[in-house]
Amino acid sequence: MPDPNGFLRYDRRLPARRPVPVRISDWREVYPPAGEELIREQATRCMDCGIPFCHDGCPLGNRIPDWNDLVRTGNWDAAVDSLHATNNFPEFTGRLCPAPCEAACVLGLGGQQPVTIKQVEVEIADAAVARDGLRPRPASASTGRSVAVVGSGPAGLAAAQQLARAGHTVTVYERDDAIGGLLRYGIPDFKLEKQHIDKRLAQLTAEGVRFRTGVEVGVDVTAEQLRAEHDAVLLACGALQGRDTPETPGRALRGVHQAMAHLVAANRVVAAAGDGKPAPATLPDGTPIDAAGKHVVIIGGGDTAADCLGVAHRQGAAGVHQLDLYPEPPTERDAARDPWPTWPWVLRNYPAHEEGGERVFAVAVQEFVDDGTGQVRAVRIAEVTVEKVDGRRIVTALPGSEREIPADLVLLAIGFEGTEEQPLLAQFGVTRNGRGAIDSRPDWQATDGVFVAGDMHRGASLIVWAIAEGRAAAAAIHTYLGGVGDLPAPVDPARQPLAAR
Repeated sequence: MPDPNGFLRYDRRLPARRPVPVRISDWREVYPPAGEELIREQATRCMDCGIPFCHDGCPLGNRIPDWNDLVRTGNWDAAVDSLHATNNFPEFTGRLCPAPCEAACVLGLGGQQPVTIKQVEVEIADAAVARDGLRPRPASASTGRSVAVVGSGPAGLAAAQQLARAGHTVTVYERDDAIGGLLRYGIPDFKLEKQHIDKRLAQLTAEGVRFRTGVEVGVDVTAEQLRAEHDAVLLACGALQGRDTPETPGRALRGVHQAMAHLVAANRVVAAAGDGKPAPATLPDGTPIDAAGKHVVIIGGGDTAADCLGVAHRQGAAGVHQLDLYPEPPTERDAARDPWPTWPWVLRNYPAHEEGGERVFAVAVQEFVDDGTGQVRAVRIAEVTVEKVDGRRIVTALPGSEREIPADLVLLAIGFEGTEEQPLLAQFGVTRNGRGAIDSRPDWQATDGVFVAGDMHRGASLIVWAIAEGRAAAAAIHTYLGGVGDLPAPVDPARQPLAAR
């Protein structure tokens, strides 16, 4: 039985972030461990409501009130089991997910601050590592069936673990030199230290999952070869095609890059330093992409832009401006626009924002300005209004509002256009739809024996959706292979986030 007065006795609290001057001098995570007393206090705020809408906010179907109450009563082992029953990688989601479950918390309906669900989750996950080091759960017997998983992000890894535990032989193919997808090279260490990935990979390896890195399916191994060697194939290649702005004058100047290029280069530097092999931040062709001493302009207002901001601070940027096309959001939910329990449009201040830089709202870049040598020296911006007409976005510049912002490095963090065009698509006989994603049948098959999940199927989305789709696709593959019993399938291919109708 939960504490019915917990939310009245305790306010919402998070652990204090590491001091800004300290944390921007290294790449370690921003948040220290919360401590058992704080987490038990925060878990006590959960009311175990009659209808827990947090379940609907999270596509994984996490048993949030259950593990909150288990933490409240000090039953950590049972809390770990409850958490892992629906989520393969809570140490990832607890650090990276923006927590739509908290937006759907019933406390928000009454004007209270929601339960710190995400923080409780990550503390339970870390407790699991401390208690048993992520004990492997290998299958008791092999089914004799084999599955290829293409892509090693959260969707691919979740599916691989589910299928391996069901007794299938699973091989994960990754074109990069290390496993993890965007978790490895797209997410900065100050949000997710890579030790967490490595610990989970050790568990998957002990459960029988095989990993092949540096293998680009469609180039190094053909789709025909994969289909000949395996009984089923899962495509989980993500949605890495960055949205661009080729029509903007000056886009081809040196110093104007996709945000992900900057993040990957920075992550490789951190990884190399951890291995005792110092390396500069460069693109694959050797072009420098380091913010040190530069005036940086980041275009975009989301998670990727905030990640670039934090990286620029740690690289020693001379100054950073972050540009957002839309007006500054309100600090609290507008119930007329985004009624509870939907995801609200509100101002989100990331830890990187308290580290420095200037945010500029309701502006759009009119030109990347040449310094006369082909290198960007500034961006010319104008104040704008944005409206939707027949589903189309109309951006109107305000006359006389133009000005320049110095820029030696410009990073485009304006979203993604779906999965990349790559040889494996044609070889497997699948095509991108109008959103750049790969459609599937209700049983997750894109074509006979070839399944698709995660951002490659949904488009760029949250990590919880990637894991949920990976688990659901694994259940479909298990059925396709004639596996005994059912695996959990938290979502179907048509499932969408909570939205006002």
